[in-house]
Amino acid sequence: MPSASPPTRPALRARYEERRQGLIDAAAKLFAERGYEQTSIGDLSEATGLAAGGIYHYTSSKEDLLIAICDELLDPLLEQARAIAATDAPPERHLRELLRAWLLHIESHIPHMLVFGQERHTIEREPRWRAVRRKRKRFEEILDGVLARGEADGSMAFEDRGLALLALLGMVNYAPQWLRPGGRRSAEEIADVWCNLFVR
Repeated sequence: MPSASPPTRPALRARYEERRQGLIDAAAKLFAERGYEQTSIGDLSEATGLAAGGIYHYTSSKEDLLIAICDELLDPLLEQARAIAATDAPPERHLRELLRAWLLHIESHIPHMLVFGQERHTIEREPRWRAVRRKRKRFEEILDGVLARGEADGSMAFEDRGLALLALLGMVNYAPQWLRPGGRRSAEEIADVWCNLFVR
């Protein structure tokens, strides 16, 4: 069922976007807690207060919500990564800033990150997810480029840079399992500790 087009009038458009954002956030929380397949439109209706039919005013399907969750996770992060990597700072600084931005973004999007990890099998398999896979791949390429420049200037050393990249991705991707705002260490402090593992 196709979703309605957003209103063109600014005030109505702002209200529409606010409600759509609330729906996406509720979906992220429910998908993280119950799983994507186990969450029904009825569950989303109960969580948001929207009638089941009203949900389709803001989204075309449950899968559309899943894609929106991934886009909210990847789009801002990729934009930040591109901006950081484009500066003239040394690779060590790039890595530190990338990790800080990455962990801060995860901290504010923990349900989104959990959903992304839980539904990875769907993302890897379905053709509709090519755009999501491209964004994730581009982010990994930017990160690998930073490690490669660090290796070239001597600020970092790896026996196998590909394995080092996988280790870094694994550490950060597991962070939503335990990272909590207001915890013993801030996201920036954790990022700095991890950066120091890779910098000579």
